[in-house]
Amino acid sequence: MSGRRIGIWYRTAAVLVKPPLVVLFKRDWRGMEHIPAEGGFITAINHNSYLDPLSYAHYQYNTGRVPRFLAKAGLFKGSFVGTFLRGLKQIPVYRESTDAANAFRAAVDAINNGECVAFYPEGTLTRDPDMWPMRGKTGAARVALLTKAPVIPVAQWGANEAMPPYAKHKKLRLFPRKTLRVQAGPPVDLSEFYGQEPTAEVLRAATDTIMAAITEQLAELRGEPAPARPYDHKKARGAEEAGK
Repeated sequence: MSGRRIGIWYRTAAVLVKPPLVVLFKRDWRGMEHIPAEGGFITAINHNSYLDPLSYAHYQYNTGRVPRFLAKAGLFKGSFVGTFLRGLKQIPVYRESTDAANAFRAAVDAINNGECVAFYPEGTLTRDPDMWPMRGKTGAARVALLTKAPVIPVAQWGANEAMPPYAKHKKLRLFPRKTLRVQAGPPVDLSEFYGQEPTAEVLRAATDTIMAAITEQLAELRGEPAPARPYDHKKARGAEEAGK
């Protein structure tokens, strides 16, 4: 089954967003051949700037396959942004609530209907001091093992130079003109986990496999070696508090 057609909402968003992105940024796009031409699939992407979703949506839109992002439920309440998110059929995530599982059911349904669901497995902007991917959350792995859909690892770099994460003043640094770099890799091999009970250990191992593939793509994109282990923000925060 082919993916959802690019409808009026996505085309309207493209008309509004693409021109400023084209004018303000250069692009270095690689690996588009790894985005499936048809059928449901998952993209798993690193996250180091608030501009990431726009940069990645532009990249994937140009492949002819539009992504459905998982986004914080609060964003759907705004009149303008919320209207667009609903029109684009993005998936609201209700964190720490009884509705949290609805996002995963919606993601599974979308993939089974031949669509793409884009995950940021870190769950938030990276806290790694050098902006490498952090230890991921298990949602993308859970959906991947349920659907057995291809998981395409994607690395992004450059948006963080225009809008660094956690900056005190969230101002765009447009000049000199930045390059938005996006690279997709071949599907992550998760076959060893198929058929296993989705225990915490299995989901953690599958997640670590996905994050390693994303990090590999980012190391190639950045042209430098990645750290031996992903940054674990929970452990780092615990160690910091213990040292106080």
